[in-house]
Amino acid sequence: MFGERYFATRERLSQVMQGIAGLALETATDLGGSLPLEEIENGLGPPFLFVVSGEVNAGKSTLFNGLFGHDLCPINVLPETDRVIRYQHGNPPRDVAISPLHEERHRPLEFLRDFILIDTPGTNSAVRDHQQTTARFLPAADLIFFVFPVTNPWGASTWDFISEFAPETLQQVVFIIQQADLREPADLSVILGHMADLAMKRIGRVPPIFAVSGKLACEAKRATPVATELLEASGYPELESFITRNVCESPRRQNAIETWRGQAAAALRVVEDHIENQNHALNCHGRFLDTVEREIDDIRERFVARLPRHLAGVAEVFETEAVWISKRLRRRLGVIPSFFRLFVGDRTGPTIEAMFVERLQTAVEAVAEKDGGEVVEFCRSHWNELGGRVKDAMGVDLGGAEPLDATLAAAKARFVQRLGRAARQGIGNLKVRNQLDKDLRRRNLALKSFAFMTLLLTAAGATCGALGLPWLPLVFCGLAALFLSGGVLTAWVTRRSIIAGFQKRLLDTCNGFASTLHSDYEEALRIVFRDYASSLNAVRNHLVNEKQAIEPRLKRWQELFLTLKAIEQDL
Repeated sequence: MFGERYFATRERLSQVMQGIAGLALETATDLGGSLPLEEIENGLGPPFLFVVSGEVNAGKSTLFNGLFGHDLCPINVLPETDRVIRYQHGNPPRDVAISPLHEERHRPLEFLRDFILIDTPGTNSAVRDHQQTTARFLPAADLIFFVFPVTNPWGASTWDFISEFAPETLQQVVFIIQQADLREPADLSVILGHMADLAMKRIGRVPPIFAVSGKLACEAKRATPVATELLEASGYPELESFITRNVCESPRRQNAIETWRGQAAAALRVVEDHIENQNHALNCHGRFLDTVEREIDDIRERFVARLPRHLAGVAEVFETEAVWISKRLRRRLGVIPSFFRLFVGDRTGPTIEAMFVERLQTAVEAVAEKDGGEVVEFCRSHWNELGGRVKDAMGVDLGGAEPLDATLAAAKARFVQRLGRAARQGIGNLKVRNQLDKDLRRRNLALKSFAFMTLLLTAAGATCGALGLPWLPLVFCGLAALFLSGGVLTAWVTRRSIIAGFQKRLLDTCNGFASTLHSDYEEALRIVFRDYASSLNAVRNHLVNEKQAIEPRLKRWQELFLTLKAIEQDL
């Protein structure tokens, strides 16, 4: 197809410009009208307009059919074209009568996207107004083909019509001698020379003249593959080369292509600058977020630095609970309860420990609740202040406080729960119950001995009394009373020593207990701030997504740039 290189270049340039427009839209780049968007939508420039004229049955329709390799214009021995027909691209195919002398025919043929063809009735047509209708298309025509039959190339009506053309219109005129296959080469040379002489006399210049055979060209292009030798014999290759060289690759068209390429290059530079600015802004946003996260870490460390003061409060709570549990132990170690448990089993150690753990856990959780509330309130205040800074620095809205409140509430609950669990485990690690259990076992063993002897002697006295033995019941009962008094005294004395030892051991482990909470307290505090910092994940994800989006945009920019450079080299 003639002009293939031009159309390929124009198509590539159109695709590049569409790609630039799409990339500009995606990156929100204001091109400021640097791209001819309307021309891009129309395929960069209007289609070529070719007009064919000549006498009836001169071979005008055959000329177009041979050029494009398609039976576009009907051919008949009798005059087939009785009005000016404009062929252009359109789907579905349809014929539209513009006037009695003018008709538009829309056909879904690919080459009609780039060419508009005007087929006219003969210049010797009976209808005089045909020439006036044809003349309307001539100023905009890229080429005006005047077809002469080889049998009569000097028809007066055609020459008269040409003689009326303005000088600028004559520059687009091409003479076609049709049916060249009917003459010998020597005859054709004579005819071409005569045509040149006649043209100089009638219009003052000699247009390009080509001797062709539309019939042979149609046969050659219908063959599969194209019959090259037959096409060469038709004379069309020389005509097509002329069209390519003087129309498709004309300075006017080349200048237009170069202008569009320059506009595309300028627009691409604008997009590049915008992408670079976006990339720079995203890097600044990333550094800003890093600064915010370091700021949150600094706040967390300031709270961690307060731990000794808070652990001192925990130690005070431990002391208070130690005194309280000692009082509870005093009640349980009373004389009567102690002797009673000799018969039902003694679980004083586990009971006291469970009560102490429960009370201490509740007290520690209360302290953690207070501390957690302070941390949450500080985070909420910091978030409100941070929202304005993020908006100013990144243009991103942190959103409402509801999601943050839910995050901080959950973090606070985990903070309290962890410290409560740590308090329970801390008591077990201190093993304050081990010595208590040993002391209670020795005490209960002693009390069991006294109780056994008391019961044994009482039973012996009762037996002697039943047998009527004198003095023996009194002796045995006295001894039983003596052992009972010893048991009561032992219970009283051991209670004091056990309680004193238990309370002393608890108070001695007070600081140790607070120390065991240190790591858990610090870790729980870190988790609270980690959850608080996670509230920035939406902003961080937004930043990551924007950075990920820039990479394919840069890749597409590079592809467009390289394609544009290749077009520039072709031009």
